[in-house]
Amino acid sequence: MTFKKYELSILSRVIILFVILTIEAYFIVNSEIVYAIMLSPVLIYQVFNFYLFHKRAQREVEEFVEAIHYRDFSRHFNVKLAPAGLQPLRAGFNEINLAFKQIAREKETQYQYLQKILELVDTGILSYSIEDGKVVWMNEALKNLLQVPYLRTIDSLDIRDAALHAQVKDLKPGETLITEVHPEKTAIKILLSATAFQTDGSMYKLIAFQNINEALDETENNAWQKLLRVLTHEIMNSVAPISSLAGTLKDRLHESLPVLADNNNSVEDLEMGIDTIRRRSENLLKFVDTYRNLNKIQTLTLTTAYVRDIFENLYQLMEPTLEAKNIELDVILKDTSLQLEADINLVEQMLINLVINAIDAVKNKANPVISLSGSVNSNKKVIIKVSDNGYGMEPEIMDKIFVPFFTTKKTGSGIGLSLCKQIMQLHKGSIAVQSAVGEGTTFTLQF
Repeated sequence: MTFKKYELSILSRVIILFVILTIEAYFIVNSEIVYAIMLSPVLIYQVFNFYLFHKRAQREVEEFVEAIHYRDFSRHFNVKLAPAGLQPLRAGFNEINLAFKQIAREKETQYQYLQKILELVDTGILSYSIEDGKVVWMNEALKNLLQVPYLRTIDSLDIRDAALHAQVKDLKPGETLITEVHPEKTAIKILLSATAFQTDGSMYKLIAFQNINEALDETENNAWQKLLRVLTHEIMNSVAPISSLAGTLKDRLHESLPVLADNNNSVEDLEMGIDTIRRRSENLLKFVDTYRNLNKIQTLTLTTAYVRDIFENLYQLMEPTLEAKNIELDVILKDTSLQLEADINLVEQMLINLVINAIDAVKNKANPVISLSGSVNSNKKVIIKVSDNGYGMEPEIMDKIFVPFFTTKKTGSGIGLSLCKQIMQLHKGSIAVQSAVGEGTTFTLQF
């Protein structure tokens, strides 16, 4: 409607100019020179006025185009102070500016909304230009996963993890790949997914980094539980009769002693053999019964407690052992009001197990130190760490320590760390280990 008025303004000027030119031509054709001369100033005024009108309109359009070019949608064209002929044009510019401003506002809102969504998801997102490798965007989840504050180009990743950099570069759009990242010397399995898109004539690659450690751990834990249920059932059914039969055979042997000829101490040998069978059977039953504990913990009794209280109870319990072995225990807790919602009994059982392992790890150190620390990470999750300056672990050992039945101790059952892992999974958390030979070991519990 606004530009209709502008068109009518131009049309009226053209009609007036046409009428004047027609009258001027009529006077000239009829040799009425005097009237033609008298009308000439009006004609000149109309032509000049028409020229000025277009000149001003051109300047207005140039200013409007400049505002659009620099996306200055806040620019307002004053309608009241404009000449009457340009008022419709300025009003039209203001309407266009308002429309552009609304579009820009909606676009910014959508961008902020999308950015907030991508920041909230646990999946790491990385986008970079295929042409020059410049990183366009990466979310906080990826920064936390890779433990990097910023990547200027995709090649910057090569300095931190050369293997991951090569895999990201080689991953084709539409493909997926399971690999590992190693933040703070820990190994986390991730699923890489790639896609590509084009905008403004440039090609970009988008990579999704999905942490699948918890999913794999849960699957592995379920598989172990099923296996243990089958094994314990079959072993108990097979071994229990053997132990019972060994006891019966020994009783029958004692009853038959009066009629047996004890040549070369054969009865004593039989009794010793039967005792060995019974003793080994009973030990095997105890061993199997120990592994039943892996399947006993299924539900949690959640309560809220101060981390400082948990540490204090642990210290009081372990203090005699630590003093006897001359081991120093450091407790690091900057925020004494830090609270943890968990099954406190299971958490204390887990920490006791980790401290006992640490005591065993530092037994040959000159200045043995074990440290407990509690904090909150950037994702507002409670972190508890148990560290020691012991002899550390080899990489191949670290990959197996959470597997049931596996132990490096001569008297170990291989159940402690498996239970720790199951307890953390029940809490929807995770347990990770960092270790270096000769430097020590750190277990990190994330709730």
